[in-house]
Amino acid sequence: MTRFSPRKSMNLLLSYVALSLIGLFAVFPFLWTFAISITDKTVASGVSIFDFPASLFPKAITFNNFIEVYTVFNLQKYLINSLIITSLTVVGTLIVSAMAAYPLAKLEFPGRDIIFGAMLATLVLPSETNFIVNVLTLNKIGLLGTYWGVVIPTIATAFGIFVMRQAYISIPSSLLEAARIDGATELQIIWRIMIPLARPALTALGIFTLVNTWNSYFWASVALLGADDLQPLSVAMLKLKGQFNHDSFNVAAGAMIMMIPVLIVFVAAQKLFMRGLEGAVK
Repeated sequence: MTRFSPRKSMNLLLSYVALSLIGLFAVFPFLWTFAISITDKTVASGVSIFDFPASLFPKAITFNNFIEVYTVFNLQKYLINSLIITSLTVVGTLIVSAMAAYPLAKLEFPGRDIIFGAMLATLVLPSETNFIVNVLTLNKIGLLGTYWGVVIPTIATAFGIFVMRQAYISIPSSLLEAARIDGATELQIIWRIMIPLARPALTALGIFTLVNTWNSYFWASVALLGADDLQPLSVAMLKLKGQFNHDSFNVAAGAMIMMIPVLIVFVAAQKLFMRGLEGAVK
């Protein structure tokens, strides 16, 4: 029989209250933006969106704001650009990280730990330090202002290699030795043993990369300077604010269109994402 403890019950209650407040604080901007995006502006004419808490409860609901943004702003073009850039970046990052992490986790060679330490050291450097070199290099090889110009400099990341290395370390080396005895090459070991067993870590890394790439603004705007037709939605959102400068309802609808795809992917892969994080922490 479980003994009732008022002290434990109070601690549990306080924990739930604290977590609920943190969750509300995190979700509130999304809920407020969503409420504004579905507000019928013809009914809410003259009403400020900052009239809190009235703006959280629209008097009339409509999806015309989404339709207007999509048609007037030609949002389809920017959505396609975001999908192409994000897909190429996610696939490239997973391949490079999975391949680069294998020798750092399972092969013995001189300077292995030094190389890995140098990679981790780059995590403390701001990403802006690479922009000038990357722009000059891309311009030299003719990739500046293209999809590949945005993707290639971002697919080799120390964070991705670290996550995959930690996942590989947890895989027993006896499996690799057995595969080598059977005549498997190192490439076959990676694709047939390491990657299938590290699938949760790959999923977690893929979601991290997807979110960062989908929301990336600065690098995409620099790499696609002068190529407006190739800009992703994250860069085009600034134009959206300018075009609908006095229409906060349409701006909120555009922000929701940008957020919803990432939320859907995260919810769908949430279990694998958490399993991947556990493996990386170990």
